[in-house]
Amino acid sequence: MSTILQAIDVRKAYAAHTALNGVSLEIPTGSIFGLLGPNGAGKTSLIRIITQITGADSGEIRFRGEKLNPSHIAQIGYLPEERGLYKKMRVGEQLLYLARLKGLSKADATDRIKQWIDRLDLRPWVSKNVEDLSKGMQQKVQFIATVLHEPSLIILDEPFSGFDPINANLIKDEILALRERGTTIIFSTHRMESVEELCDNIALINRSNKVLDGPVRQIRDAFKTNTYEVEGKGRLMVIHPDFEVLEHKERENDHFYDRIRLHNGTTPNDLLRYLIGNVEVQAFRELIPSINEIFIRRVQETMPETLETANALL
Repeated sequence: MSTILQAIDVRKAYAAHTALNGVSLEIPTGSIFGLLGPNGAGKTSLIRIITQITGADSGEIRFRGEKLNPSHIAQIGYLPEERGLYKKMRVGEQLLYLARLKGLSKADATDRIKQWIDRLDLRPWVSKNVEDLSKGMQQKVQFIATVLHEPSLIILDEPFSGFDPINANLIKDEILALRERGTTIIFSTHRMESVEELCDNIALINRSNKVLDGPVRQIRDAFKTNTYEVEGKGRLMVIHPDFEVLEHKERENDHFYDRIRLHNGTTPNDLLRYLIGNVEVQAFRELIPSINEIFIRRVQETMPETLETANALL
């Protein structure tokens, strides 16, 4: 798969604060790339460099193999976490104005605005001032402004902010549709469930350093602990050197729930054969950590002194 954007040893500091400490990333073309990290980790600094709002102190950003330059701005759409709309301006007029700034003709802009207004159910609000809209409606307007010129790279910073579940799903579907049409999306969010649903690849930045990156499926597999959930009926007594019972719960009517970890190269089939010989197995599944669990674990691993201080205060 080709790469649309590369960050190569990017460094950025503000006075005594290091925002990015030699961060390198490769973002595949036509993918949804999750840019994750706690508040203050350096995500926004990297986004500002990619969008040329600010520059790196050292290192390089390459767009489709070329060093990032002002000509690439037309191929990038950016939806910031903070809304950047003119509150006193009508929705339709504002979208037309922003589309013209992106180089669209009035006819093309008008046609695309009509399509997006209908798709996001904003028709009743076209003649309203932005300040008269709810936060969710304003976010829809800003989303349209971001994608209207059909950029090849779109950066979405907390795109579901202000949305109820129905409208969040609507925007989610549009994001997936954009990817299907070949658009690359950098997705920065704290909503880990959205990362699980949408992202092909992720990178985790913490304390200005990249601490994890790769395809979502590979990362989840790498953090597996060879642990399985078992539900069934009967009296389960696991006495076996290769099976460690992490949790056992007895339930009504002779039912049980167990979490069991395998050791010494034991396979799931080995465990299943052992169980079938002793109880009625009704559910058997591997416990694979969520991105949220991996996120917390890696952040904690890279913040030992902070955890020590916090524990000392407890």
